[in-house]
Amino acid sequence: MEFLANNMAPIMFAGLICFLLLGFPVAFSLGACGLFFAVIGIELNVLPEALMQALPLRIYGIMQNETMLAIPFFTLMGLILERSGMAEDLLDTVGQLFGPIRGGVAIAVILVGAMLAATTGVVAASVISMGLISLPIMLRYGYDRRIASGVIAASGTLAQIIPPSLVLIILADQLGRSVGDLYKGAFIPGFMLASLFILTIIIACVLKPEWGGKKIYASWGERFRSLVNLLPPLGIFFLVVGSIYAGLATPTEAAALGVFGALVLAAFYRRLSLNMLREAIEGTMKSTAMIMLIVIAAAFLNFVMSATGLTNAITDFIGGLGLSSGWMLLVLVIFYLVLGCFMETLSMMITTIPIVAPVMIGLGYDPVWLGIMIIILVEAALITPPVGMNLFVVQSLRKSGSMNDVIVGSLPFVAAMFVMLLLLALFPAIAMWMPTTFG
Repeated sequence: MEFLANNMAPIMFAGLICFLLLGFPVAFSLGACGLFFAVIGIELNVLPEALMQALPLRIYGIMQNETMLAIPFFTLMGLILERSGMAEDLLDTVGQLFGPIRGGVAIAVILVGAMLAATTGVVAASVISMGLISLPIMLRYGYDRRIASGVIAASGTLAQIIPPSLVLIILADQLGRSVGDLYKGAFIPGFMLASLFILTIIIACVLKPEWGGKKIYASWGERFRSLVNLLPPLGIFFLVVGSIYAGLATPTEAAALGVFGALVLAAFYRRLSLNMLREAIEGTMKSTAMIMLIVIAAAFLNFVMSATGLTNAITDFIGGLGLSSGWMLLVLVIFYLVLGCFMETLSMMITTIPIVAPVMIGLGYDPVWLGIMIIILVEAALITPPVGMNLFVVQSLRKSGSMNDVIVGSLPFVAAMFVMLLLLALFPAIAMWMPTTFG
């Protein structure tokens, strides 16, 4: 018992890792681990009894956070666009525009993934939604299964960095910065990353022309007529993000505007039905409940970790190593790549940022810049072989073929992410220009 009392913090962290490795649901792993060790700590007189009394107040504080209201609004907006078929129309339109280029449909998938950045707040669900729409199309046009799989895995990650992103809302809350600052900081890096993905596809199709499938030939008249399908999602994007950047609306208000705009568009195209609306609302309820459950469970786990002194101990230990800011950045990269092997985006960020952020900010890194670096690292970890979680999600969508195809297809996009990280490290102004200029 004395050993447990003296080492409860590292044992609790090891227990959490074991729960996650055994495949238990993330929210239940976080919450159960926090509750179990809170009770043990109180029994061993390591933690005060008032800790359990503070739990309801902790949960109530999270539920009172008005910024979190943007999560169900953005999710509903994206699901209306998806369920009404506008996402598929958008993919078809962009596919026609880039059809004459080798790999044009793959480029279209990346662009659509960037445009529909608020379809869902969970990476796996983003990959599934894009995969169900785009994988049959790419295979029908003769794309190599490897490049098709890699494109889907990569496109799903863009939804987490390009505003309006649900993950950025939670990240802003964790870093103690406004959502507007994170949105401004992520705007340029997000679209730069999408451009790097497109450049990766072009290079791959030049080196391996057979990977790029058939070209799609359409007349200029057909292409210009199809441009009409681009206007609705772009209009919603500028309505939502523009109102936030201009300071005309809070993220929650902008998200509500987005829902209204999506409903108007669905009605205009005569695709608004009770059945579609019910499916979108049910999907929103499930996604929001899962996200908030993870947030609440992780918040309590972090609360218990802080009470045991784990957070301060790790911060003091890392600070005592005397590593330079450059070496600490390298440690951060390795840390998230390893962690991404068995943790999902939200749980990874929520459990680690309270530990990582104070150390990195203490070394002089700006919170907004740090947040953008972390979001790219988290996404890179999820498509990094051998056990990135997105790789398994994409494999589950394929009816045949080995896991090696997905791994090979994702490697070029992992390289593109590392290029983006290097650019951010060398030129921090990429992420800081918009927050400082339009702050």
